[in-house]
Amino acid sequence: MCSHNLKTQRPLWQPLNDMPHTPTDTPKTPTLIRLTDVEFRRENRLILSQVNLSVNRGDFMAVTGPNGGGKTTLLHLMLRLARPTGGSVEYLDGDTSARSLHIGYLPQKNMIDSRFPISVREVIASGLMNGSNPKISPTDPRVEETLRLIELESHASNPIGALSGGQLQRVLLGRALVSGPAVLILDEPLSYLDSYFEERLYEILAGLREHTTIILVSHQMSRIESMASRHIIVDHNIHECHGTHHFVPCDCD
Repeated sequence: MCSHNLKTQRPLWQPLNDMPHTPTDTPKTPTLIRLTDVEFRRENRLILSQVNLSVNRGDFMAVTGPNGGGKTTLLHLMLRLARPTGGSVEYLDGDTSARSLHIGYLPQKNMIDSRFPISVREVIASGLMNGSNPKISPTDPRVEETLRLIELESHASNPIGALSGGQLQRVLLGRALVSGPAVLILDEPLSYLDSYFEERLYEILAGLREHTTIILVSHQMSRIESMASRHIIVDHNIHECHGTHHFVPCDCD
């Protein structure tokens, strides 16, 4: 049985509706993604229930929770890779609906077949492809800049089958970053990374947070929680943490 234990010196979280209201004249931060009364079932099994969550411009949202609690499903709903069985997921531009949103995504599981004859440079360049830009160039300056950022310039022409797991994770991170997305969604980005590039990733995220909305799922919260502006626990629904808190990874049998 999976449990998620939390250490705190005061209540870690309380429902948003119970938080005291403090009047403020601060301008409202625009919402980019809004989930309203979202439910998701798979083969009649309830994965997420009554999810209400707004992702606002400039958020750095750290997401954790027990295995099987619905974290990746939540991301898939935000990305419109899955459709809710109840409720709604909206993209917004200020107070109006938007048909699309510029999102970069690093999935938890690598879906690239290492036998496929594609180079590091070409994988990163694929992150530039979208409906309005179906043609991409592996020599685009943004690809070169991203190769430097993830420190794989010397591997640019290598086939992905020649890479280690950590190197491939860096390539997929580069694919998510190359287009300069408004929202960056990272599902367990620390997987396979060595200690050096873990530190490098923290530096990259620190540089991005000024102009990019970041949603990051991880079980390794020791460094990320100090960087994040919001902390979400997903265990079949959503709890937002407030106050001083420390995440402790769950122990799963």
